[in-house]
Amino acid sequence: MYNSESSARPKTLARMSQVENREWWLWGFAVGVTLVLTFGILSLTFPGLHLASDRLYLVSLREWVRALAALVLLFDIYTVYQHLQLQRMRRQLNERNRLFQLISENAADMIAVVDNNGHRIYNSPAYQRILGYASEDLTSYSFDQVHPDDQPRVSEAAEKARVTGRGERLEYRVRHKDGSWRVLESTASAYRAPDGTTEGLVIVNRDITERKQAEELLAHSALHDGLTNLANRTLLLDRVTRAIGVAKRHADFKFAVLFIDIDGFKVFNDSLGHGAGDVLLVQIAQRLTTSLRRADTVSRVGQEIESGEAILGDSTVARPGGDEFTVLAEELHNLSDAIRIAERIQRRLSVPFVIEDHEIVVTASVGIAFHSGEDTQAENLLRDAEIAMYRAKQTGKARCEVFDNAMRAGALKRLQLETEMRRAVEQAEFQVYYQPIVSLQDGRIVGFEALTRWLSPKGMIMPSDFIPIADETGIILAINRQLLPEACRQLRTWQQRFPSELPLSLSVNVSPKQFSQPDLASQIAQLIQQSGADPKCVNLEITETIAMADAEKSAGVLNQLKALGVGLDIDDFGTGYSSLSRLQRFPVDTLKIDRAFVSRMDSDEDTHEIVRVIVMLAHNLGLKVVAEGVETQAQLSLLRKIGCECAQGFLFSKPVDKYSIVKLLATNATLLPEFWAKAAGGFVAQ
Repeated sequence: MYNSESSARPKTLARMSQVENREWWLWGFAVGVTLVLTFGILSLTFPGLHLASDRLYLVSLREWVRALAALVLLFDIYTVYQHLQLQRMRRQLNERNRLFQLISENAADMIAVVDNNGHRIYNSPAYQRILGYASEDLTSYSFDQVHPDDQPRVSEAAEKARVTGRGERLEYRVRHKDGSWRVLESTASAYRAPDGTTEGLVIVNRDITERKQAEELLAHSALHDGLTNLANRTLLLDRVTRAIGVAKRHADFKFAVLFIDIDGFKVFNDSLGHGAGDVLLVQIAQRLTTSLRRADTVSRVGQEIESGEAILGDSTVARPGGDEFTVLAEELHNLSDAIRIAERIQRRLSVPFVIEDHEIVVTASVGIAFHSGEDTQAENLLRDAEIAMYRAKQTGKARCEVFDNAMRAGALKRLQLETEMRRAVEQAEFQVYYQPIVSLQDGRIVGFEALTRWLSPKGMIMPSDFIPIADETGIILAINRQLLPEACRQLRTWQQRFPSELPLSLSVNVSPKQFSQPDLASQIAQLIQQSGADPKCVNLEITETIAMADAEKSAGVLNQLKALGVGLDIDDFGTGYSSLSRLQRFPVDTLKIDRAFVSRMDSDEDTHEIVRVIVMLAHNLGLKVVAEGVETQAQLSLLRKIGCECAQGFLFSKPVDKYSIVKLLATNATLLPEFWAKAAGGFVAQ
């Protein structure tokens, strides 16, 4: 497209020159012939010009005159014809010239015609529209406006176009009249004289600045996080891979990967909203960047992945996703440098953030993985740092842990356990066990707490070994969807077989993962409805820590659950950071005192007093109290004296399957009159 349009103007000029030369030749020839013929006619009409003896007198004068007149007429006709042809050619050339001018003046591209001496024969108006230069500013073809780094390439391309007649497509930078730089895409073509010699160049320039900016933005977006503008996982892995390559070639090159996770970010995000959460992440990213020395990698805008050596003395802060950040710390003098970097980051993040007029204090758990010098992969190093971070969280949060091989073994064991749990859900290996809840007034069983047990082909797996992982991974949701309807159906069976004035109840734990589900109430309602159980006989147990983490949100969720008709219990009370006065905002029915207090109340007076006060204040708020973990008769006696209504624990029964519960219920019915007489071993066989 460029070549046909750009060569039109020189070709038109050449054709115009040919027409003018031909016209001058035609008129000169016509004048010469006319003079010759005129002289011939005159010589015939004036006899005095001829000798009397000339034989021309023997020829008829009239015939000669007629012949010459006919020649003049034919020549005049030929001359007129040639003139008309020239006029037609001139009109065609003028039309082509007008069309070229119309195209060039309205074209988005900049078109220039330059002769061999460097003089610009023509500049299209687009130059002024795009670069700000008027025609008088571009009288000669020079490289003054071309970026100094690009001038050699532009000069070489122009010379090549003159020699070969066709230039290559070229991108280079040109200074705008306002001083800014624009990127042009240029094509040069030679236009030649009739003898084939090059008379000049036709240059077509297109402004591709916006396209280049879009390409750079797209390339940047592919390697950077859209929210914080930090390096993303792709760029981070590339940096780590290059650092590994440098470490292979230079034995003294040390580096480490730091994996940073913001503790409790989800609570903040749910409390103030995702918009405020994004603002906090941006501020954290900025603080991380400024807290690092230059030798710790910060991914900068416009920095692209390049082949070759890693950029030493430069570090990368990345955001792989969510509230997780990663730092590639290079050129460490010793391994303790990475620990100092982690401690510096934790100190900087501990300074309160101001978000929507709220002061937010955050802590971070940091995992560190050092490059061991082995032929490892970037993915593995990043994984090791993440494993160390999880260890930091498990040991109390706001900590820093360094990866070792034992952590990797633990992570593999955890992964294997997670895989086995998913299989166990499919194979229905999870079962419900029940622990009786006993009335301390008459010793009868008033209800049960449903507890999950995993009967693996390898044997019974303890709840403490799989429940935390099941909740973190979300597998607990699938487990509870299986077991809750089963437990409720079993409750109906026992209620029908062992009727009482107050029907037996069932207490079911709500895990943290469940409590965070936006449709928890509808899920519970559907599962209870499937079982056909009476919602009034179902108690949902929420731990104190979960309920008090976000009091506003918890109150809303608890009200939705209460609307179903179920009872609500606060489990493990005393281990969190709530007060009984805050419980007034919740539609709670029962407090369950944590076993840690019950186990010490018969040996520690302060603990006994704490339990007594909890029971007294709970009754003042209209709440019932259930004591967990009762194991001795002394504990039972103390609880009864302070007015605790119910209890559960090994003194009565450990968690057992549904068949054992039937025996307990039958035994409890026959031994009620003798309950208080059995002071030594509890009223139910263990």
